[in-house]
Amino acid sequence: QVQLVESGGGLVQAGGSVRLSCAASGRTFSIYAMGWFRQAPGKERVFVTSIRWSGGSTYYADSVKGRFTISRDSAKSTVYLQMNSLKPEDTAVYYCAARVWGGTGGFTRVADYNYWGQGTQVTVSS
Repeated sequence: QVQLVESGGGLVQAGGSVRLSCAASGRTFSIYAMGWFRQAPGKERVFVTSIRWSGGSTYYADSVKGRFTISRDSAKSTVYLQMNSLKPEDTAVYYCAARVWGGTGGFTRVADYNYWGQGTQVTVSS
């Protein structure tokens, strides 16, 4: 089992920045990749970005390319999401997820992940 705890959300003005953290615990040695998803009210959970735990390869949704950056600290078993130039449409609950299966690609589907955090709210005011 892998447990995930997100932190760092809050209220920010448009154009501002926020950094989210996701700390993993438990069988962290089994993590192959981690991802961030977001879910706005009344909408589906959608992919934001992912990172391979070994090697650090990253993948981004087009809507966040150039504004968001995912990174990881293997020693701390923590993944970060730095969000810059925030827009009101970035408002959502942000979830981190961990995948323990191997594979190729960006792992952009909810079904690609085995474990999920509880989510953290990010609200961007205009």
